[in-house]
Amino acid sequence: MIPSILSVKDASDALLRIDPNLTAFRGDIEMRLQRHNDTMNRIAPGAHLSSFANGHQYFGVHRTKTGWVVREWLPGADKVWLTGDFNSWDRFSTPLKRLDGGVWEVELEGKDALQHGQFIRLVVGRDGNSFDRIPAYIRRAPLDLKMRKLCGQVWEPDEPFQWEDEKTYKKVHVDHPLIYEAHIGMAQEKEGFGTYREFADFNLERIKQLGYNTIQLMAIQEHPYYGSFGYQVTNFFAPCNRFGDPEDLKYLINKAHKMGLFVLLDIVHSHACPNEGEGLLKQDGTEDQYFLYGERGWHKAWGTKLFNYGKTEVLHFLLSNLKYWLDDFHFDGFRFDGVTSMLYEDHGLGDAFTSYEQYFSMNTNIDALVYLTLANELVHQVNPCAITIAEEMSGYPGLCIEPKEGGIGFDDRLSMGIPDYWIKLIKDTPMDDWNMGKLWYELTTCRPKEKSISYAESHDQALVGDKTIIFRLADAEMYTGMDKVYHSPAIDNAIDMHKLIRFITLTSSRNGYLTFMGNEFGHPEWIDFPREGNGWSHKYARRQWSLASNGYLKYEWLDHFDEDMIHFVEEHRILDDPQPEPIWIDQDKKIISFQRAGLIFLFNLNYRRSEPHFYVSCGRSADFHVIFSSDDKRYGGSERVSKDYVYPGQVHPDHGAGFEIYLPARTALVLEAVKQN
Repeated sequence: MIPSILSVKDASDALLRIDPNLTAFRGDIEMRLQRHNDTMNRIAPGAHLSSFANGHQYFGVHRTKTGWVVREWLPGADKVWLTGDFNSWDRFSTPLKRLDGGVWEVELEGKDALQHGQFIRLVVGRDGNSFDRIPAYIRRAPLDLKMRKLCGQVWEPDEPFQWEDEKTYKKVHVDHPLIYEAHIGMAQEKEGFGTYREFADFNLERIKQLGYNTIQLMAIQEHPYYGSFGYQVTNFFAPCNRFGDPEDLKYLINKAHKMGLFVLLDIVHSHACPNEGEGLLKQDGTEDQYFLYGERGWHKAWGTKLFNYGKTEVLHFLLSNLKYWLDDFHFDGFRFDGVTSMLYEDHGLGDAFTSYEQYFSMNTNIDALVYLTLANELVHQVNPCAITIAEEMSGYPGLCIEPKEGGIGFDDRLSMGIPDYWIKLIKDTPMDDWNMGKLWYELTTCRPKEKSISYAESHDQALVGDKTIIFRLADAEMYTGMDKVYHSPAIDNAIDMHKLIRFITLTSSRNGYLTFMGNEFGHPEWIDFPREGNGWSHKYARRQWSLASNGYLKYEWLDHFDEDMIHFVEEHRILDDPQPEPIWIDQDKKIISFQRAGLIFLFNLNYRRSEPHFYVSCGRSADFHVIFSSDDKRYGGSERVSKDYVYPGQVHPDHGAGFEIYLPARTALVLEAVKQN
C-alpha cells in the first residue's frame, strides 16, 4: 500500500539522489510535498485515500431499499427541482431539500418512482431565475428525441453486468505496454459511428493478432462535439452514448480481459467543455463552482474551462471519477491527457523548457501537481496492477518517480518529442542530411530512473491539417503507387522507411510503444470528422481495414511487418533490457547499430547506399546469424540478406571482436549469436 502521508525530508532526499541537478530546488520540492500532506490531512484525515474517492456512490441517481435517491452538490443554488419522464416534465413538482455543504437531495418512495432508462434533468433556481442542468454524476447523457435536447438518463439495470475477468483484472500487470490507441466511433469501415460491441467483436481479434497487449481507448467520456476527438468532456461519469450504452462498454472490456488484453482509458481531467446546461460550467449558476475564477479559469488556446485543483469538492469529484472507471468498468489504468497544460499557469504554451528553472517558478501550478500525485496514489491503491501514463511534453522531473521518493507517481510518460522529431526530420531535412547522433539522442534520452512510452506517430499526425509518416514519405504517390506491382524510387523508399522508423522507435524504447489504429499499415486517409463543411460525412472518420487484407495493395506488407515486429520484440523480451547500448553511429553512412537483450540491431537509414562490407564491432567473439530482417518478401522486400548464412566472428586489428556483414540500403537487421554445440 502506498503511504498517504509522505516524509517530506526522506522523499526529497530520495529524489535528489536520483537527480542531483534538482539540489538547487529542494525548497520547491519540499513545498510541493508538504502541500500534498496538508491536502491529505484535509480531505481524508487518518483515512485511506480510496475512502475519500466514493462520490459516485453518494451523488447522482441511486436505488434504495424502498425507492430512489438523487443528490447533487450545488452550493450556489437557492432552490433545486428534479424533472423528467417520471413526472411528465413538470419542472417544479419535485423539489430537493438542502443539506449541509451545499448538497441537495430528494428521496422518491416506491421502486417505480423512477425507472431504468427514463430521462431526467435538474432545474436550478438562483437569484429568481431557473435553468436546466444535467446531474454532474450522471452515468448516461444521450439526446432525448422527444425533448430534442441532451438529458441525463437513469441507468440502473435490474441485473448487474456479469464480469468474467476474475483471472486477469487486478491480478495481472503489463511490464512493458505495447499500446494500440483506438477511437471506437471510427474503428469500423462503414461510414457511420462504430459501436462498443462492433469493436469488441471485430477489432479486438485484430489487435490480439498484431501482438499488442494494451488498448488505449479515447473519446469515452461523454462529449457533445464529436470533432473534439473526445477532449471536450461534458459528463465525466457517462460513457459516450454514440457508441452504445454502458453495458456495451463493459462487454468490450470484459472480452478484452478474457483475451489477455489490458484496457486503458484516455482520461480528460486537464480541462472541461465550456457548454452550459450540458457540462459543469455554471452548474449552480456560479462560474467558480468547479473551475478557477476569471481569466485563470479559461484555457485561451483551447477555449475550455480549467479545474480548481485546490478545492476539496473538485478533488472529490475527480478522484471519485478515477475510482468509478476502475471499479465499475474494470479499466486497467489511465492515460492522463494534457498534463503539461495542468502543470503550468501558462500551460507550457511556447516554452522550450531548456533549463530546470522553468519547472520551479511562480508559473508552476502546485495544486495540479498535488492532484496528480493523489490521483496516482489512488489508482495504485484501488488496483496495484494498474498503469498510469502522462501525456507530458515539458520533461517535468520526477513525474514518473514514486511519491515516497519525491515524485508524482506516474508509471510512464509518453515520449512526445519522438513523433515531433520524426515529422520535423522528414518534413524539413533531406535524408542525406539526417543527423544520426541527434536521432539517437531523441530516441533514447530520458530522465533518470523514469520509464517512457515511445511512438513514431499517434492520432495527432493523422488529423486534418497534418500528415501521417507514410503520407510525408510517399506524398502524391500514396494515391497511385500502393499497388504491389508498381514500383518507383519514391514509393519504395516510403515503404522501407516506414518500417525502419517504427522498428527503431520500438526497439530503442525505454519501456513501451504506442501506435494509433490504422497507422500500423499506413492508412492513407486523414481524419476529418462529420461537420457542416464536409456535408456531415463519415468518409474520413473511419478506418479502411480492407486495404490491408485485399491481397493486392502494399498496405498488407506494412501490416505484416508491424505484426511480426511486435511479436518479435515480445518473444525476445527486448524491453526487459532497460536500455540499448550503442555500438556504432555512422553519420556519413547513415547507420545506427546497438545491442539489446543480447541481440545486435543494425539500421541502414541511407536511402540509396548499401554497405557490402560493414564491420560490426560488438566486442563479442561469436558467430552470428540474422533472425529478423525488414527486407523479407513478406514485407515487400527483396530478401537480399539470408537468414541461413552464419557470419563468422573475427577480430579486426582496429575495431576489435565482431563480424562483417552486407547491410542493404533502407534495411533493418537483427542478429543473434549462434549457439555452440
